Amino acid sequence: MAFISSNNENLFKTVLRDKFAKYAFFILLILYLSVFLASFISPYSKDYSNRDKAYCPPSKIYLINEKGHLSLPYTYNYIRFYDKENFDTKYIEDKSKKYKVKYFTKGEKYKLFGFIPFNIHFYNVEKGGELYLLGTDINGRDNFSRLLYGGQISLTIGFLALLVSFPLGMLYGGISGYLGGKTDFIMMRIAEAIMSIPSFYLLIILASILPANMTSIQRFSLIVVILALIGWAGFSRVVRGMVLSVKKREFVTAAESIGASNMRIIIKHILPQTLSYVIVAMTLSVPSYILSESGLSFLGLGIQQPDASWGNMLKEAQEFSNIISRPWLLMPGFLIFVAVLSFNLIGDTIRDAVDPNSKER
Repeated sequence: MAFISSNNENLFKTVLRDKFAKYAFFILLILYLSVFLASFISPYSKDYSNRDKAYCPPSKIYLINEKGHLSLPYTYNYIRFYDKENFDTKYIEDKSKKYKVKYFTKGEKYKLFGFIPFNIHFYNVEKGGELYLLGTDINGRDNFSRLLYGGQISLTIGFLALLVSFPLGMLYGGISGYLGGKTDFIMMRIAEAIMSIPSFYLLIILASILPANMTSIQRFSLIVVILALIGWAGFSRVVRGMVLSVKKREFVTAAESIGASNMRIIIKHILPQTLSYVIVAMTLSVPSYILSESGLSFLGLGIQQPDASWGNMLKEAQEFSNIISRPWLLMPGFLIFVAVLSFNLIGDTIRDAVDPNSKER
């Protein structure tokens, strides 16, 4: 098979040599570091809400003072008022007092890296000030903070699903391809039956019948399991085809001649030969999991409010008036687009490295 490349070149160096893949890699690195350090970077906690500042526009940060001189960063609070002529709520800056932006300030305690007690935040404003880099939502919650916390779900769901679907698909396809005969026939028919299920509609049905009192963590875990149980079947068919071409090679025959068990031959000798394809498939599969979670959350069947994910945050932008007058609400959709595109660029580059013939197809 073309995917089983004899080229031992480091895939990481291959990605960095390609201009677009290199940019995509660093974009993903920034995204994952940002969501991983969300508690440190975000100025507000994920439970913060100021109902008096619903749909507040992004705060303006000034570097030039009133005299035209360079100054330390500062901002103004917004004043909310109701426009009776246009029947709309509007905001204007209250320039009676400025609030300096401070860095590495003490704030609410949290656990850095999930277990280290910490209370330092990257930036914030002076007491009494408000800083909304990407505005607020309908409940007065800081969109920038929620994007970071929501990314922890949207960006990790793909990798969690892969931990279930790919080991299962590799083992299933390896056993089917190596044993062959009736076993192979029955196992592949089962895989084809699972592949014939319309996955997105199944997710909608399953998500809609979940108990309403489930927590977001429970719902998130169940979505991961459902996505994983749907996604392994197609992958196992490809692995099975690769195993059929590998099992007649000399090293497999040698292992059989010394009495190695079938499972040992499959796991230790055959499946490692499929790793080239597995790496490519894993990279290209993550975007589909991100889109599935975002789609379910957008429809209200995934992660539920008040917990954030990019999908349920994007739901607010479905109103035309919000798209026109509050474009900052589209930021979750932009991040989904950037993350999916970056994964696809890296996956295509790795595929071309392990399978040079793919460029000619």
